[in-house]
Amino acid sequence: MNLNRGTTLWIFALLALLMLSTRFAHFFTLPDASWAVFFAAGFYCAGHSRWAFPLLMLEAVAIDFIVTRHLGISDYCITPAYAFLVPAHAALWYGGVWLRRGYHHEPADLLRLVISAGLAVNFAYLLSNSSFYWLGGRISAPNWAQYLDNYARYYANFQIVPAGYLALIALLHGVAAHYLPALRLPWVQKR
Repeated sequence: MNLNRGTTLWIFALLALLMLSTRFAHFFTLPDASWAVFFAAGFYCAGHSRWAFPLLMLEAVAIDFIVTRHLGISDYCITPAYAFLVPAHAALWYGGVWLRRGYHHEPADLLRLVISAGLAVNFAYLLSNSSFYWLGGRISAPNWAQYLDNYARYYANFQIVPAGYLALIALLHGVAAHYLPALRLPWVQKR
C-alpha cells in the first residue's frame, strides 16, 4: 500500500479528530476511539510519516491533561503506570503496520485485519491493565485473584469498542475503494 502524502495527511487529520472527539465526552458521548485510531494510523500513516505516532501520543496526553486539569474529569487513571500507554499504543500502531505490509485489497485481508487487530488490542490491554493494576498505586493490596477478576471485568469493553470503530473504518475504506474510483485511492490497487 502506497498512499501519497496529501492522502496521508487527510487521513491523519480525520483520525486525530476522531480521537479528540471521543477521548473525553465533551463533544459527543461516544466511547473512546483512541485504540482504533492508533491501529488505523499505523495502517494508513506509517508509510509516509515518522511523526504520526508521536503526534498522536502528544494529542492523547494533551487531551488527558486538559480534561483532568481544567474540565473536572477524574485523574484516577493518571498514575505512574500511565507511561505504559506508550508501549500499549505502539502495539496498536504496529498491528496496523503489520496489516499494511501484506495488504492487497482482497477478501483475505479481512481475516488479517481481525487477527492483527485482535492481537494488537489484546496485547495493548494486557500492558495497560496489568501496569495500572500492579504499578498504578490505586490498589491497596494487589493479589492475583483480584487482578484476574479486574482483568475479566473490563476485558469485553476493551475488545468491543476498538472492534466497532475498526469495523466502521474498514467499511468506509471498502466503500471508498469500491464506489468512489474517481478518488484514485492508491491503496485499492493490487500489486
